[in-house]
Amino acid sequence: MRTPLRTRPGSPLRRRRPHRTAALGLLAAGALALAATGCGGEDTADAGGSPAPTTVRLPQLKGQKLQVTAVWTGTEQENFSKVLKEFEKRTGASVSFVPSGDDMSAFVGSKIAGGDPPDVAMLQQVGVLREFAEKGWAKPVDAATQEQLARNFSPGWRELGAHRGKQYGVYFKVSNKSLVWYNTAAFAYAGAKPPKTWQEFLDTAQLVSDSGVDAVSVGGADGWTLTDWFENVYLSQAGPEKYDQLARHEIKWTDPTVTRALTTLAELWGTRGLVAGGGEGALQTEFPESVTRTFANAAEPEAGMVFEGDFVAANIADAGADLGSQAKVFPFPAVDGGKAPVVTGGDVAVALKDTKASQALLTFLASPDAAHIWAEAGGFVSANKNLDLDAYPNAPLRAIAGSLIKAGDDFRFDMSDQAPAAFGGKPAQGEWKALQDFLKNPKDVAGIQRRLEYDAAKAYQN
Repeated sequence: MRTPLRTRPGSPLRRRRPHRTAALGLLAAGALALAATGCGGEDTADAGGSPAPTTVRLPQLKGQKLQVTAVWTGTEQENFSKVLKEFEKRTGASVSFVPSGDDMSAFVGSKIAGGDPPDVAMLQQVGVLREFAEKGWAKPVDAATQEQLARNFSPGWRELGAHRGKQYGVYFKVSNKSLVWYNTAAFAYAGAKPPKTWQEFLDTAQLVSDSGVDAVSVGGADGWTLTDWFENVYLSQAGPEKYDQLARHEIKWTDPTVTRALTTLAELWGTRGLVAGGGEGALQTEFPESVTRTFANAAEPEAGMVFEGDFVAANIADAGADLGSQAKVFPFPAVDGGKAPVVTGGDVAVALKDTKASQALLTFLASPDAAHIWAEAGGFVSANKNLDLDAYPNAPLRAIAGSLIKAGDDFRFDMSDQAPAAFGGKPAQGEWKALQDFLKNPKDVAGIQRRLEYDAAKAYQN
């Protein structure tokens, strides 16, 4: 009998209970592309740090100052700073960056109330963009940015950045939020293989758990990760029409389709040993730490898998693991016999001051030039169809980005990001808080549904 990678006290073999399977798929090409790269790919060499192409003309802005805000910290902030430095180099402007924290709406609101908003904000929620546009905080883009958007982005991405017929935003950084990243050593020891269905995923998680390693690391301290779990299960299980209806609150959160999705999630969240640290431990784990637990000590990990978008690649690099050998990825599994789902998200740049410098930055962010810089650094995917895929540093990211471009407008955007911020985009309230409570007590399906509906009804009425 072999010694497990890491022995967890009190970890007897657990009997599997019957599970259901689920889903609808979007961007099926993405799943095929990931499969074609061996769920990780062998080409992990750095793309070389070549100079960004010059495809867009920018005005000279010497002496002008620009402040940009985003939720990004750590590696993401560092990589975005490279983009801003290139903008400074080309225009002569001076750009400063200020982190907003998770509650962008509150941060910007306080700055506007004080009479000094940032010049440009990178918003994570479509709902927040609409709110900012309604309040007059966001300013429409100029003709130069419109031209870049028309040239480089599909209609679907342009529409997500528009409100009431006016274009306000540029989707600079997007994501495929339907990926599961796994530690190859943990899988090899357990004899596990990447699953394709929810039932196989649960069986694989149990197999990894029985080998002595907690199966799935969940960053439950960040409520947005839990909304992504729900959305993937729901899209796959209920289908795109119901997904759209729930996103617009045309059906209630007490609907049977929500009951079914939460019950399915409870099969994972409520089974001992499948979530690292259990529900309580997961609620104390922030997203970056959930990746670190899976890959920081690649030979003896604390967890075998972690779910989240393509941006996990940057956190894997921070953890010191090699993407392609120690870390690989598979598409979120299909539920109930459907196709594998793909939910997308993104950060949209909007001008909060209608100045020459603000508009020039939006124009730059809409070009392949800006996307090229962060793509080379990794942990980034662009919806810019004219970005050369060779800019991405490895085969997995090229596959993820290529499938997104190939799919055109055949995708569903993150549901919580479409909701009013009070429901889908604020810590400690709305959907974030309700799903955190559900992670703590996965048996309370009906109670969580009532809470979700109460909070959604209030938010959508305002």
